[in-house]
Amino acid sequence: MQFVLYLSRHGVRSPTGKASKYAKYSSAAWPEWDVPPGYLTAHGYQLMKLFGAYDRAKLAKEGLMAPSGCADAAHVTIVADSDERTRETGRALSEGLLPGCGVAVQALPQGTADSLFHSMEAGNAHPNPALADAAIAGRIGGDANNLTAAYRPQLAALDRLLAGCGKVQTTNFARTSLFDIPATLAPGGGDHAVELQGPLETASSLAENLLLEYTEGMSGTNLGWGCLDESALQEILELHAAEEDFAHRTPAIARMYSSMLLDYIAKALEQSATGKPAQGEKARPSDRVLFLVGHDTNIAGVAGALGLDWIVNGSRGGTPPGGALVFELWRTGASRRYSVRMHYTAQTLDQMRVAKPLTLANPPADVPVFVPGCSRADFSCSLEDFLTVLRASAAPPS
Repeated sequence: MQFVLYLSRHGVRSPTGKASKYAKYSSAAWPEWDVPPGYLTAHGYQLMKLFGAYDRAKLAKEGLMAPSGCADAAHVTIVADSDERTRETGRALSEGLLPGCGVAVQALPQGTADSLFHSMEAGNAHPNPALADAAIAGRIGGDANNLTAAYRPQLAALDRLLAGCGKVQTTNFARTSLFDIPATLAPGGGDHAVELQGPLETASSLAENLLLEYTEGMSGTNLGWGCLDESALQEILELHAAEEDFAHRTPAIARMYSSMLLDYIAKALEQSATGKPAQGEKARPSDRVLFLVGHDTNIAGVAGALGLDWIVNGSRGGTPPGGALVFELWRTGASRRYSVRMHYTAQTLDQMRVAKPLTLANPPADVPVFVPGCSRADFSCSLEDFLTVLRASAAPPS
C-alpha cells in the first residue's frame, strides 16, 4: 500500500435544526442537546478520536505508518469542510491518528461554501434542474406519491413512534402525521438541482435525528420517547437510505454535485503514483494518508456517480456518522504497476452508542466495494482504468 484516501463523514452531531422545527410531527417534545444545532458533540468527538487511533493501527499493520510517534506527520493531510462538525471531526481524527503531533486541519472559515464539498452552493457546479427532475421521475414512475406507497410500512412504523407509541404523555394534540404531507417533485433552484418533498423526505430527516439520539447514547424518553431500540431504528433508517438514494445517488444528480470532488480524488491518486504535484491539490505527492472530511451527501454523491453500493450495519448504502469511503493505492513490487481498491468502513451502532475502543481484534464494520467498469474479481482496478472511470463520471451530464 502506497497511499490511502478517506472520504469521511463527520461524527455524531446534534440535529441541524432546532427542536421546534421537528415538533409539529411528534406528540411530545424532542430532547434537548448540549451543543448548538449541527455541531459535533463531545461523544461524537470521542468516537472519531477512537476511529483515528484504529486507522493508525491498521495502517501500521500495512506498513504505511509507524505504530507510534510523529515521524509520519509530514505525510498526512487532513482537509475538512468549513462547518464546525467537519472541522472538529478532522481534529479528532488527527488527535487519534497522531496524538501530540500537531497535524493541522485545513478548512475554510466557518460559513464559507467550500467548492470541494458544496460545489453548487459555491457556484462551481452547473446544475440542470430539468434533467435532475426527469432523472428522479424516471426512477419513481413519474409521481412522488409512488414513494409514499413503496415505503408505507416503514413510514407507518415511524409515524407510530412519533405518536409516542403509548409511552409518553401527548403534549401536541395537533400533530401532523407523515401521511398528511403532500408529495411533490419539481425542478430546483438556487443550490438545489431538484426539489423532492413529501413524507419520505421529511421522514428521512426525522429518522436521522433518531439515529443521532441512539448513537449519542441517549436513553429513556430522550431516546425516541422510550419507543426506540436497535431493531426499530434499523427499520426506520430504511427511509433515510431511500431518500438519500433518490435525492443524492441518482447518477445524473450525483454527477452535478460531485464532479469537483471526483476530479480531486483522481488527482490525489495520480500525484501519489507519479510524484508530480497536481494543480489544486492540498495534499502532497509524498503523502501516504489523506482525509477529506465532509458529509453523507458527499459520500452518497460519489457513490451515485460511480455506481457503488454496499451494505453496512444492516443498511443498504448506509452512510452513518463517521463512516468513510476508502480509496487505497497499491504498488506491485518494483514494476511500478499501480492498482486501486475501495472499501467502506463505519463503526457499528453498538460501537458508537457506548464508545467501544476500536482495535484490530475489535474492528469497525468494513466491506469491500466493487467499482463497475474497472473492478476485477479481487476487487482491484488498475490505476489507469480507475482514473478513466473517475473522470468519465466527473463529466457533468449534457
